[in-house]
Amino acid sequence: MAGGALGWWLASREGLAWGLMLGGAAWQLMDGFYARRLLNWLRSEQSNEMPMLMAGSRPRLPGVWGEAADRVRRLLKNRHEQYRDSQAMLDEFLAALQASPNGVVLLDDEGRIEWCNQTAAQHFGFDARRDIQQHIANLVRDPAFSAYLAAASFLQEVLIPGNFNTAGRPVKLSVHVHRYGKDKKLLLSRDITALEQAEAMRRDFVANVSHEIRTPLTVVAGFIETLQNLPLKKLDRDRYLALMAQQSQRMQTLVDDLLTLSRLEGSPQPGTHEWTAIASLFAQCEQEARGLSSVLSPQGHQLVFDPGPACDIAGIGRELGSALSNLVTNAVRYTPEAGLIRVTWTLLTDGRGRFCVRDSGPGIAAEHLPRLTERFYRVDRSRSRETGGTGLGLAIVKHVTQRHGAELQIDSQVGQGSCFCIVFPAARVRRQLQPA
Repeated sequence: MAGGALGWWLASREGLAWGLMLGGAAWQLMDGFYARRLLNWLRSEQSNEMPMLMAGSRPRLPGVWGEAADRVRRLLKNRHEQYRDSQAMLDEFLAALQASPNGVVLLDDEGRIEWCNQTAAQHFGFDARRDIQQHIANLVRDPAFSAYLAAASFLQEVLIPGNFNTAGRPVKLSVHVHRYGKDKKLLLSRDITALEQAEAMRRDFVANVSHEIRTPLTVVAGFIETLQNLPLKKLDRDRYLALMAQQSQRMQTLVDDLLTLSRLEGSPQPGTHEWTAIASLFAQCEQEARGLSSVLSPQGHQLVFDPGPACDIAGIGRELGSALSNLVTNAVRYTPEAGLIRVTWTLLTDGRGRFCVRDSGPGIAAEHLPRLTERFYRVDRSRSRETGGTGLGLAIVKHVTQRHGAELQIDSQVGQGSCFCIVFPAARVRRQLQPA
């Protein structure tokens, strides 16, 4: 009896152990299966997170495995949203740098290009894709820039020629390097060609004004000293006073032209409510041309004025008269005695009006034509001063022309004379009605 009970008890314990072992093995196999499914899911979605983030894409797992998968999905979704936001911010930042008028180049700790915007590519002649990881010194070989990098002192900027720099069309860049991060560098470039040209024009302007005023002042001061210290006869005194008056008038003309230019540059574009008859402008030009011609040459010039069809021009009459008169008087100054000067007005088929001054003078070489409208620029300095020119006439013409939306056309060849035309837009030209 006792032996049978003991056997049953032993058998029961052995069965329980086997059951526990089998259950544990089954549980372990099941956990391994779920773990494998979870791991396979993570591996399969590693290269593409978006399907993983969809609620229906994760495997159906019971219990703690389902909760773990859900938590992983939420963590990855949050990480992806943060990455997407960061990428959007980076794209906006790069877009802002691309839109910058300044060149931007990011250099690593060895001076290799990591990134550059299109402005920098234009400034230096880079290829924004091909030249990545190229050393900046291999691409920008200007000696001043090489010395700037070698000195590694970036407190000041360095000025170097830009891409496509030529003697006829200079391009000047201002380059400044800033350190950031771990031995990295930010290179900024700025096109200062216009600033350099403006500064050069300012220096030339001051020098020219000083030179133009110095000569008459010297003459006037010398005559004043002579009158004060020497007893002169009435004839000599009158001659000296006349020369002093002539030089004073030259300075007054120069000041008047400077004030005219200053007023033109600072005034708004004129409207179309004020109209001036071409006939009156021609009368003014003819009067001034004949008066100047009689003073400059005993024989005078052949002056032909053809006002064409009766028309009006919209704009400021005083400015228009100044521009047209400057063209005519310039022709008188530079055309030899008895030379032909023809002034015409033509109404074009498209409604525009063209005022032209053609002369039989010596003509102008092609290299001078682009600079004729610069202040104080003269092809023949001695001739201009002898005839009373200030060197500002064509600059005034250019500004008046631009303010009235017109176009200044210059055609000249050496030995064949010159032709200066102003073409007015149709909106500023109207034909006068003929009386019935």
